[in-house]
Amino acid sequence: MLLLPLAAAAESQAPSPTGRAEATRIVADIRKVVADNGIERMEKVRIGGIDQWVSIRGNDRRNPVLLMLHGGPGWVAMPTSWYFQRGWEEYFTVVQWDQRGAGKTYASNDPAHIAPTMTRERMVADSEEMVAWLRKEFGKDKIFVLGQSWGSYLGLELAQRRPEWLHAYIGMGQITNAPESERRGWAWTLQQAKAAGNTEAVAELESLAPYAEGNAPLPLETLFKQRKWLNYYGGMVHNRTGGSAEAAAIRLSPEYSDQDVTAMWKGNDFSMQHLLSGVLTLDMSQVRELKTPLFLFLGRHDYNVSSELAAEWFKTVRAPSKQLVWFEQSAHEVMIEEPGKTLLTLVQQVRPIAERAGDGQR
Repeated sequence: MLLLPLAAAAESQAPSPTGRAEATRIVADIRKVVADNGIERMEKVRIGGIDQWVSIRGNDRRNPVLLMLHGGPGWVAMPTSWYFQRGWEEYFTVVQWDQRGAGKTYASNDPAHIAPTMTRERMVADSEEMVAWLRKEFGKDKIFVLGQSWGSYLGLELAQRRPEWLHAYIGMGQITNAPESERRGWAWTLQQAKAAGNTEAVAELESLAPYAEGNAPLPLETLFKQRKWLNYYGGMVHNRTGGSAEAAAIRLSPEYSDQDVTAMWKGNDFSMQHLLSGVLTLDMSQVRELKTPLFLFLGRHDYNVSSELAAEWFKTVRAPSKQLVWFEQSAHEVMIEEPGKTLLTLVQQVRPIAERAGDGQR
């Protein structure tokens, strides 16, 4: 039997943590980058004429750079990255970025000043500026870009506009034909409600018909009613009734102060109000060719952004190389739901592209 030192034994019996501040210190300490050539930065970068926040973490500065474009719009990944990202940092320099109108970036800027700039074109331009800054900052010809959900729109635009800047584009919860995705999600949810005999859900869903007809912007009130029941039946997070666990994990983020957490929810609403209806009119399935390698990480049970539709699009698109990876126990939050398989796929399938180009060799 191993014997703990008395101090460690006493500490292990303490009723800890006693609050958010102590809990975040514990998380920060256990995930601290202590590798000899590591990097751990939290800073503001001037992008698109405003200060925008990034977290940059990795065990070896020589590793390829991976920029994650979060979903939403406004649903930042930085404050939950403590859970899913630590393994990535051994093989990539990972950049989490709170986009314009979201998270810490929302908290650092006057919303009234930012509001007129909350357009898809400005968001794409911000993404281009961020990639350009990272390439210069780390002396890299190319980086990896991973776009999740709303971020997959930005990522696919980057892949079309700046393929020479990317080792590969990785789409997770990939947006393709957004109106058709909405229609399929509504139909699936109604089917689940009928099978469960949930008369309340059936009535509310049927009251939305015809749902997402044509390509007109979908009123947010209508969308939220559909999402309430889609989430309830596991269409966003497999075998869960929504994203409450992920939302709660934000409160353990070392990167976020109490004020940041409060601002994050305001930024989430702000971004959705300005961008979400327009996003749901997009038909990215018209993209037929990319000049950079393509990966799709798709949750088999994703009805929030139809993985079935994304797989159909994948068959039609041409790229120098392409690979579709199914995550059988996931819906829309692949990196949260199957973090181990996400890490293995990034390391075994994605990173070798950079290695073959001489980036990340040790």
